[in-house]
Amino acid sequence: MQVQESIQDPGPGMSPLLAAAELQDHLMTVTNDLERLQRLLDDAGESLSAHFFSASGLVEQLMPSASEQDRQRLQTLMLHLAGAITALQFQDMSNQLIAHTSQRLRNCADQLARDTFGDDEDGAAVVETAPIRPNPVTQDEMDAGSIELF
Repeated sequence: MQVQESIQDPGPGMSPLLAAAELQDHLMTVTNDLERLQRLLDDAGESLSAHFFSASGLVEQLMPSASEQDRQRLQTLMLHLAGAITALQFQDMSNQLIAHTSQRLRNCADQLARDTFGDDEDGAAVVETAPIRPNPVTQDEMDAGSIELF
């Protein structure tokens, strides 16, 4: 069973400061979840890359001793591996989007804290810099292009 948190309406019993603190907590939780997702994608991407490159290396070793018919099959296999490696570009684009979104959320949480709670002990609240560009990745699909495996 999954528990879903929601931001409560301050209502008559909740002060604006408490509501702001709760909202900031939710923003920071989402940021932490995105950072965890980014680490998971990194691990999966590295593992997939290693396996695809190992498989393509084995195919290259088999090529010289293969019959003509098997050579054609191995070349087809290499095309499939190249397509899989191209699809791994998704991991890089995902990392860029996650980092961008995390930075925006952290900026919102920091601004909320500064504007609601005032300065920190040092007298100047630190606010994460908001991204300049609205979106670091404009591509929304993966197309096969030329990719060098070896």
